[in-house]
Amino acid sequence: MAVTIFGIHSVKEELLTPRSRPQQLFLAARQLSPRLEELVALAEQRGVPVRTLGRQEFDSLVGEGHHQGVALQLEPFAFVSLEELLGKKAPGPSPKVFFLILDSISDPRNFGAILRSADAAGCQGVIIAKDRSCPVTGVVHKASAGALANVPVCRVTNLARTIQQLKKEGLWVFGLGAEGAGSLFDEDLRGDLALVVGCEGKGLRPNVRKQCDAVLAIPMSGTVSSLNVSVAASIALFEVVRQRRQRTA
Repeated sequence: MAVTIFGIHSVKEELLTPRSRPQQLFLAARQLSPRLEELVALAEQRGVPVRTLGRQEFDSLVGEGHHQGVALQLEPFAFVSLEELLGKKAPGPSPKVFFLILDSISDPRNFGAILRSADAAGCQGVIIAKDRSCPVTGVVHKASAGALANVPVCRVTNLARTIQQLKKEGLWVFGLGAEGAGSLFDEDLRGDLALVVGCEGKGLRPNVRKQCDAVLAIPMSGTVSSLNVSVAASIALFEVVRQRRQRTA
């Protein structure tokens, strides 16, 4: 199913990303601001048709939300296979493989924010389950700020079996959870690895946690007992970045 995103920033990010697959640009007004004129120019450069809709038809297309008078229809999202992701694992000591596994993330804004952090951290792929996972929607696209067009996303039937396969390929698999026996900051995260982040509120499912080499906790000094899942994922992703840069410094 095609996905429609809206908002000037989100639409611009997609039009500027070579890997994105826009189908049609929609406008809500004939009198365009300079920012909307820029989007029209970008669409024309990529050969994307531009169509102006009446206000009622436009609102029906995008629904409620701060759409800023512009929407972009994208081709259905293309997931990659696990074999394609593993194909990124080159022989030799470098580059190191770095995947992120999402266990039952259901909130589209959290999903998009995690993808944005994964892209910024240089994560080479994100793995989700076919069931119990948020679908790729316009809200996910908007929250990812263009990252969804850059980070390969793999959808698998069984996360536990996928983790087993990754371990056979030589990856270390670390879960992230408050119940973790070890500290995220004390573990060596410089090798080929996959981080596993659990769902909002419940954390890792038991069968997924069981397959991890270890479950690591983020050290906390304040009064709160937990972090938003997208925040926790970002901290873990950039701890990997920090350790790997420290080694090569």
